[in-house]
Amino acid sequence: MDEIVKKLAGLGLPGVILVILTVASGGSSAAIGTALTVLGGPFGIVGGIAILGLITVVGDVVAGYGIEAVLKAVYTERSKTESVRFLLKEIKDLPISEELKLKLKNELSPEIIIESEEVQPTKIIEIVEE
Repeated sequence: MDEIVKKLAGLGLPGVILVILTVASGGSSAAIGTALTVLGGPFGIVGGIAILGLITVVGDVVAGYGIEAVLKAVYTERSKTESVRFLLKEIKDLPISEELKLKLKNELSPEIIIESEEVQPTKIIEIVEE
């Protein structure tokens, strides 16, 4: 067991993902191949293996700069081509801490961001009897 753990640890995050795929697929090699094929999308099993490699690169970048810096850079770049309102809604739905969500929102829209739902202006209704 220790030898397998050391080899998987050497693979890093892709090793962990491979273990999860193995457990989820019941341990059969055909099921693992199918899982990698699905993960690879139109590129098949080769694409699945490439995705595992890409996960390593992304994991190294995140480890080097930190998740906050990487997310800020990604959303700043996306704001050049996508609607800021759409991105703010997307950030709201991310499974991250409220503090990080607020930092990302402030990065995209430096104006004061209200954490609660959008506040609607008060409507004045005037009733006129004729």
